[in-house]
Amino acid sequence: MPFLGQDWRSPGWSWIKTEDGWKRCDSCSQELERENSQCTVTHDVILNSEDEEIFNNEECEYAYKKRKKDHFRNDTNAQSFYREKWIYVHKESTKERHGYCTLGEAFNRLDFSSAIQDIRRFTYVVKLLQLIAKSQLTSLSGVAQKNYFSILDKIVQKVLDDHQNPRLIKDLLQDLSSTLCILIRGVGKSVLVGNINIWICRLETVLGWQQQLQNLQMTKHVNSGLTLSDLPLHMLSNILYRFSDGWDIITLGQVTPTLYMLSEDRQLWKKLCQYHFAEQQFCRHLILSEKGHIEWKLMYFILQKYYPTKEQYGDTLHFCRHCSILFWKDSGHPCTAADPDSCFTPVSPQHFIDLFKF
Repeated sequence: MPFLGQDWRSPGWSWIKTEDGWKRCDSCSQELERENSQCTVTHDVILNSEDEEIFNNEECEYAYKKRKKDHFRNDTNAQSFYREKWIYVHKESTKERHGYCTLGEAFNRLDFSSAIQDIRRFTYVVKLLQLIAKSQLTSLSGVAQKNYFSILDKIVQKVLDDHQNPRLIKDLLQDLSSTLCILIRGVGKSVLVGNINIWICRLETVLGWQQQLQNLQMTKHVNSGLTLSDLPLHMLSNILYRFSDGWDIITLGQVTPTLYMLSEDRQLWKKLCQYHFAEQQFCRHLILSEKGHIEWKLMYFILQKYYPTKEQYGDTLHFCRHCSILFWKDSGHPCTAADPDSCFTPVSPQHFIDLFKF
């Protein structure tokens, strides 16, 4: 990929995607220059006053650099610092670039804060946070940890407001609290970024979230229009066959007696087992009833303990093999390939974690 910048040592320009193609974004740099010019005037006034000189040249330069750094660090929780929603994944040093890309850096750059508001990406982000909680929490930088818990807070508040996907968040918080307990009890055995009191405070916050979700009461919506119960049986059965998670089928079956009857259909659970698992896996864990029938529902949950199930997401991150860039497909990236679509590969949450294992 050609380097887009003033010279090979610069970090490159900021680009934004428009209907007419990719255009260079100068608003950030112009804002900094404007702020610098205003501050220069302020310093001149101070230096020319009757009082003694408050700032010398070195102090002025230091103050400007600090102000510039604060400008970029401002509102880190909202992740508004980065205009580009993509990141170049490099694992070794080159003449043009030294170092490598870390999991924390990617987590900060890819705008997960906005992704949780998209129903297609919500499950994907939650699964990714869960994998990080299980094994990669200590590898995050201080800023990445701050963003991680900020995004988690937004997810919890979203679930408390709209009452959707509480089971996913409960599983995530359970894994996270277990990891935090192990890290706090084994302090000294692993390197923790930040003070131990910060980690204790985070654990208390997670336990508070768990209590809030435990007390969550689903409000019954009063609707005089058409409801789920009014649909014919074949349509209700069609809805159940669309689910890829057994727990979702069980949860829907608790709504009405009719849905419970449909959720116990042996053919439904057979299709679900065949979708997630191979025939050889069936033979190893075959469960028969007293009448000699295969217990497909029980087999599904047994097989789930031994083998991973297929993951389904409405939208995922993509990796460009030509540019080595990780990005959201809707946002795109400045690709130089002749046929960009042929270079894109969907990235599962586990693949995302593996990209940053060196």
